[in-house]
Amino acid sequence: MLNEADTEASPQRPAAAGEPEVLARREGGALAVALSGEWTTRTIGKVDAAMRALESETGISALTFDLAGISAMDTAGAWIVQRLAVHARIAGARVAIAGAGDSARTLLGAVETLAQKGEQAPVGRPRPAFLRMIEGLGRLSYRTRDQFFIAMHILGAAIRGSQLKIGRQRAVSPAAIVTQIERMGVGALPIVMLMSAIVGAIITQQSAFQLKNFAGELFTVDLVSVLVLRELGVLMTAIMMAGRTGSAITAEIGSMKMREEVDALTVMGLNPIGVLVFPRLIGMLVALPLLTVAAHAAAVGGGILMAWGYADIPPSVFIQRMHDWIDMTTISSGMFKAPFMAMIIAIIGSMEGLLVEGSAESLGRHVTATVVKSIFLVIVIDGFFAVFYGVIDF
Repeated sequence: MLNEADTEASPQRPAAAGEPEVLARREGGALAVALSGEWTTRTIGKVDAAMRALESETGISALTFDLAGISAMDTAGAWIVQRLAVHARIAGARVAIAGAGDSARTLLGAVETLAQKGEQAPVGRPRPAFLRMIEGLGRLSYRTRDQFFIAMHILGAAIRGSQLKIGRQRAVSPAAIVTQIERMGVGALPIVMLMSAIVGAIITQQSAFQLKNFAGELFTVDLVSVLVLRELGVLMTAIMMAGRTGSAITAEIGSMKMREEVDALTVMGLNPIGVLVFPRLIGMLVALPLLTVAAHAAAVGGGILMAWGYADIPPSVFIQRMHDWIDMTTISSGMFKAPFMAMIIAIIGSMEGLLVEGSAESLGRHVTATVVKSIFLVIVIDGFFAVFYGVIDF
């Protein structure tokens, strides 16, 4: 216990000006604590041990603070005073504070309010599951709305920026667009054709296997042709482009965002969306339809080989049957989806790249989000077109 007698009897060097001091006097169950000096973050460590020693006092029925001698106090000083006061209240003592100035009284009140909120906070009582589910749906809805507005801003800024540049000295760079077409189209051609040929062969084999029970192997040509040209050709190509090129767009722009290259473009007076997004958007709009044509040819070629080897349908019969069964609406219905899917993949990839923060974890998270969102929206838009074509009988 600290008291006046102990303080006077112990040989201590005089306290420097402004240093905090604690003077405690106990009479029975009443403890009076007089504080003086500066009680701030810089000096509070010098009296922390003395205040903790007072917390170990037992049998206290009343605790009185005298703060008239305090010349300065910040949040750290108010917290250490309230710590002793809370400890005394828990022990059942009455606590009174006297001599506090306006600023000290405000700090003590704020710290006491925070302490009371912490004591009253419920612990280990989770909310009902349906409330958490509704909250999650609400957060998802707001996040989807915000990202939709960001995507529309990116699309509008890219188109408007290209319009403003036409006819000026710094016009849209054809070299950048050609480079993106080469990287997105030519680079993806082998994997797109290989996957399409394998899928076309699998569909042909399964169709012939099922139709063999009804002696209708020849109808395999009709099924494969319509399915590939109307639905699967463009859908498989878009999914592969979402996984290959969409993630690459996010990684490229996200890496530039992490290295502050996007900010450097802004400082140089350039529009980052026009420089980074527009060439990739045009490149995707050109590359995806061309890859879809190649995917159609590869899938039909795989179907022809499988039909010849598995169902004994010669290539000449397969091609003649296709010529009699399909028309331009079958081909155009699939090709018409390609630009919309390309726009979705490019915009989502660019948006997620621009949202990357300054960490590798953020980059990986946004690359994953690009692939998932692009594939999901590509499938949704394909389903929308399927229903739309059915309604208009196209």
